[in-house]
Amino acid sequence: QVSAALKEGHVTPTELCQRCLALIKSTKVLNAYITIAEESALKQAEASEERYKRGQPLGVLDGIPIAVKDNFNTAGIETTCASNMLRGYISPYNATVVQKLLDQGAVLLGKTNLDEFAMGSGSTDGVFGPVRNPWSYSRQYKEKSVPKSHSEDKESNWVITGGSSGGSAAAVSSFTCFAALGSDTGGSTRNPAAHCGVVGLKPTYGLISRHGLIPLVNSMDVPGILTRCVDDAAVVLGSLAGHDPKDSTTIQDDFKPFELPDLTDVSKLSIGIPKEYHAPGLSSEILALWSKAADLFQNAGAKVVEVSLPHTRYSIVCYHVLCTAEVASNMARFDGLEYGHRSDVSESTESMYAATRREGFNDVVRGRILSGNYFLLKQNYEKYFVKAQKVRRLIVNDFMKVFRSGVDVLLTPTTLSDAAPYVEFIKEDNRTRSAQDDILTQAANMAGLPAINVPTALSERGLPVGLQFIGRSFQEQQLLTVAKWFEKQIQFPMIQLEEIKRHDHGVLQDQKSTSFS
Repeated sequence: QVSAALKEGHVTPTELCQRCLALIKSTKVLNAYITIAEESALKQAEASEERYKRGQPLGVLDGIPIAVKDNFNTAGIETTCASNMLRGYISPYNATVVQKLLDQGAVLLGKTNLDEFAMGSGSTDGVFGPVRNPWSYSRQYKEKSVPKSHSEDKESNWVITGGSSGGSAAAVSSFTCFAALGSDTGGSTRNPAAHCGVVGLKPTYGLISRHGLIPLVNSMDVPGILTRCVDDAAVVLGSLAGHDPKDSTTIQDDFKPFELPDLTDVSKLSIGIPKEYHAPGLSSEILALWSKAADLFQNAGAKVVEVSLPHTRYSIVCYHVLCTAEVASNMARFDGLEYGHRSDVSESTESMYAATRREGFNDVVRGRILSGNYFLLKQNYEKYFVKAQKVRRLIVNDFMKVFRSGVDVLLTPTTLSDAAPYVEFIKEDNRTRSAQDDILTQAANMAGLPAINVPTALSERGLPVGLQFIGRSFQEQQLLTVAKWFEKQIQFPMIQLEEIKRHDHGVLQDQKSTSFS
């Protein structure tokens, strides 16, 4: 709708960009952005405006304000990974996905906040401080949340965004941009999407280039897409997918962008309900919602079947071993010699290395490096790393078996509960939290399958809850078509941000439809 408004001249790219920049400033309390690229964004918007005046827009994304997680390289804009190790680092090149968006005329507003090096599930562990969930300031949450005492500080009542792409999810949820890039290694796009009430798509591994995404776990990392509706996710996917000569893991075939049909008949669909996803700690609220969604499909004529993915219960342990092993390998590049932070300690090269890494990395990153190196020790390699790879193969086979049996799409919860208050969330360490929060999402990364979070309802506390659809490899069109049908049936309520309405009522009026496709 915004794209159409730009074409028809109801709003100019510059006006749209200025409104989004004003909203970023008025929602600074969320801490969603690390860097705001105001000057370059306005230049990009002006160039877009010229193209519209000539009647030659580059496509649907021309003039659309977007944000990018701060672990994608951006030429001329700082890329920090929310770490002291890369504070002040400016990449000489753009990540392929960033370049593709810019080539389509999208306007890059800035870089969003995250857990340090994307290691976390709350967006609370970055060096620039935690991200606040926009729903903490919504009328829906405020009406339901009752302070425990009159003296309780309202400020301590805010909830987390989930992670590690919490900045991108908060940016989309609070209307400061129309789409954002996240990364997804074990659920880092879908988890914050569920907590912030937005759509979060993790595409099939190899469909979108990872070139320029600072790696966490090479064999699982995928650029993720965050938008306010499923149609928009399909539009962005169409701009990003396809072969990249700079990333040998991308598909060789050309990718044809697609428009999602309005599905009216779901009777030919088979929806799988994996029984193992009824995990310990799953809230009764989400369980009821999951059952309700399954009934919705069944009542509409779809075949709903219970399926089994028997190795799911080993997947989180297997994921931890493989994740830390690859982290240990990937983090070796940050030695203080080529780029990034360099310690002043200069007794010897070894002491400089050690001091650089001690000063540059937080406890979470250092802990994962230590774990990974332990699993990769000669005496442990077969026992941990090789065994985890074998279990990973069994997890992949589980999914293949289910999809071969005729199931089209799996329906599962995305998270165990709605977003936790920050003060509660930080009572447990990062390792424990990640193990709990990734339990429903990371198996899709291990198997390289596409998965999407669709915001489904508000919890009793007035916070968003999402459900996850997992599809067959490279069958994004089918997955998104099913997700769009579901989205249409449930009509998720729009966030009502009182503060933002007071700041700029006009922006919300223009963006109320929350879609640019």
